[in-house]
Amino acid sequence: MIIESTAPTRVDLAGGTIDIPPLFLFHEGAATVNFAIDLLARCHIETRDDDRIHLESIDRGLQFKIGLDEIHTLRNEPRLELLSKLVYFFRPTVGFNMVTESEVPAGAGLAGSSTLNIACIGALNELVGHRYSPDRFIQIAANVETTVIKVPAGFQDYHSAQYGGISCIHFAADGIRREPLEIDSAALQERIVVVYTGEPRNSGTNNWEITKRHIDGDSELFDIFEGIRDTSLKLRAALLASEWDNVGDILREAHPQRRRLSPNITTPHMDELIDIALSNGAIAAKVCGAGGGGCIAFYCEDGKKSDVETALSNAKGSEVLKFNIQSEGLQVKTQ
Repeated sequence: MIIESTAPTRVDLAGGTIDIPPLFLFHEGAATVNFAIDLLARCHIETRDDDRIHLESIDRGLQFKIGLDEIHTLRNEPRLELLSKLVYFFRPTVGFNMVTESEVPAGAGLAGSSTLNIACIGALNELVGHRYSPDRFIQIAANVETTVIKVPAGFQDYHSAQYGGISCIHFAADGIRREPLEIDSAALQERIVVVYTGEPRNSGTNNWEITKRHIDGDSELFDIFEGIRDTSLKLRAALLASEWDNVGDILREAHPQRRRLSPNITTPHMDELIDIALSNGAIAAKVCGAGGGGCIAFYCEDGKKSDVETALSNAKGSEVLKFNIQSEGLQVKTQ
């Protein structure tokens, strides 16, 4: 049996960090807004005729093999830790090769690891005979990834990976609900430029420091998160109304608010790239993920996207990423 699975990465526009439990429980109406892109995470599984398990990550250049009788050792295996823990969780009873690859740079802030998580869960669930229904995938992904990064994992990334499209994800005491935003995706795409800064980031560390401060009762941080919540809801409304100029205003006002959240959300190099973009037709900058490196998304004036791309392409150490908004989420195929 051969199983191929893919899932899309994402660009987050508003509400990042508030999706981490238990933070959203303290802010009624908490929400995030993001869209999936066609830079994919891939998982390939091929069953073997023997009792060996072969795990390989093309991106990391790592691979190793164990026997089925050693599957219990994957619980604490440091090599390819996410893949190892997922295989340990599913405990297949046949030998197989599992190869993974991501089309986004490592540490890009585009949810590469969370997306890979969903792609692997889809493939492994197929391998073990559909043990879990798809509505269980996101909770499994968050729980397993939390044991890898050793801090609470946010939930927004798994929704874009599993469902694709443009979404507002609502967080409440009775659960998490994804709202597909039926808007003109081509119009949004024509206003967005995404650049990789060349500086990978560590979201687990940044987000955990913020989470601890919030739980410890930092009143300033509480007010910042109230503003993050409000920005998400305003952005949702503006997108649904196709108020494209208002979208830019909302995102421009949100950037200083995100910088208040953490002084390390941008680096000097990121600040240089932001200045270049704003001088060439960008209206607003949105640091992707937790920041401190990774990618920046820029919302551009109408008709100025190519000017912003050209200016950023000429900047040292940066890479403009080509993408399309992806309407489909997790795809699993067998042969």
